[in-house]
Parts: sequence; C-alpha cells; structure tokens
Amino acid sequence: MAAGRRHPDKTLLALAVQQPWAELILRGVKTLEVRSQPTRVRGTIYLYASQRISTLQAAGEITHRYGLELESLPKGVLVGTVDIVGCRPCTSDDVHAAGVPSDLLIRRQAWILDRAERLPSPLPVQFLPYGVWFYPFHRKGARQRGV
Repeated sequence: MAAGRRHPDKTLLALAVQQPWAELILRGVKTLEVRSQPTRVRGTIYLYASQRISTLQAAGEITHRYGLELESLPKGVLVGTVDIVGCRPCTSDDVHAAGVPSDLLIRRQAWILDRAERLPSPLPVQFLPYGVWFYPFHRKGARQRGV
C-alpha cells in the first residue's frame, strides 16, 4: 500500500470494471479506462471487479498476452484503488494504454488512471453496484455512521 492511503475508506466511490481489465489496471498495464461518457470524478476511487467477465475479443487476447487465468481472477469484490486524474476523448494513440484495438476507441472517452494500488486482500461490498459508479459501504445520500 502506498503511504497515506487508508483501507478500507468507507467514503470512497467505487467504479465497476470487468475482468481482465480490473487486473490489468492494478498491474499498471491499463492506464486508460475507455467509456462512452466523460467523467468529472477525480481523485482516489475503489476498483470493483465485476461479477461478469468481459466478452470482448480484445479481453481474450490481452488475457493470453499477459498469461492471466481469467477464471482465477477475483470477481464481485473491491480489488484496489486508483486515481482518476483526467478525462479526454480517445485517440488512435491510446491502443496500448487502453488495451483495446483502435476501432473500440472511436467516439469514446479516455478516463486517465494513475497510482493503481492493489488491496492487501479483496474486500466484499455491503451494497452491490447499481450502475458503473456506486458506494460499496453505504447508500448514496444515506447518513454514514462510524466512518
């Protein structure tokens, strides 16, 4: 763990990402998250490995390239933290940092990631995701106790 980060921080927002993308973010291989919409979120967030595995052909190819065993990767848990430091439209130069072919970058947004950090052990969530963003330990707008 990097100095200065407390885990678990029950106030952090979480981003749901399918495997193998979540693992590649933690390894520092994938430094851009490709999404259809821009984000204004900045700072440290939790990285949640979704229950579902990516079915993209690119996911299979990158899994093979990095020797990952997809079925053994954690799913349905918080696996780490990462900082979102920016957002911009994708370009064809983003292929390596995004881990996907250029045709999947067309009219997409690049969420710029930095300081990915794996949790010492995966954390279960108290509340399941209800979209891309969610609060894993409390309901949005709910009063927080003991944080």
